[in-house]
Amino acid sequence: MLMNHPVFYSFRRCPYAIRARLALRASAVQVVLREVVLADKPEVLRQLSASATVPVLVVAENHVIDESLEIMLWALQQSDPAGWLARDDERVAESERLITANDIEFKPCLDRYKYSDRFPEQSMECYRAQAEVFLTVLEAKLQSSRYLLSERPMLADMAIFPFIRQFAKVDQAWFEESPYPSLRAWLTGLLALPLFTGVMDKYVQWQPDDPVVIF
Repeated sequence: MLMNHPVFYSFRRCPYAIRARLALRASAVQVVLREVVLADKPEVLRQLSASATVPVLVVAENHVIDESLEIMLWALQQSDPAGWLARDDERVAESERLITANDIEFKPCLDRYKYSDRFPEQSMECYRAQAEVFLTVLEAKLQSSRYLLSERPMLADMAIFPFIRQFAKVDQAWFEESPYPSLRAWLTGLLALPLFTGVMDKYVQWQPDDPVVIF
């Protein structure tokens, strides 16, 4: 820790880092922010995490969290004023199911869709169709409530929407005409939240001798 605050390594555009920042801001847990450039990772980050990816949260000298969902849960366990964490077993299980599907099944499809030139085995449209399997699941969930599990945002919404945001930006025109109107409305509403816009401020690349930045 530094100045009694955890140290948080982030990269502005990374959806994993975005969702971690959302939970930190929602919980009002203050951290020392260190903005990382992925092409020029600081040595200290490599020492802290075997994968050397963001986000990484140094809670204490012997307590390092290098998984974004675990950072979200840690922050919300400190304070959850908006009630993101489900309290009933059914919603907890459904939240876990949706987030796992996002992270394990959808994210690889998203990567191939976004960087289709790196995966010439299939077309961009084919990779998009694979990703649409998850979009269809979300669209169906949003028929019965404004958000995925409730009439207000919860952990599943905040853990998943940064990845849907990334998907939508690959081909914005296609997404706007796609057969997912409820998903579009859901995404638009979440992107307009002051919470989201507030965690997307730009910061310069962190250097060891820089002044402390509190997030």
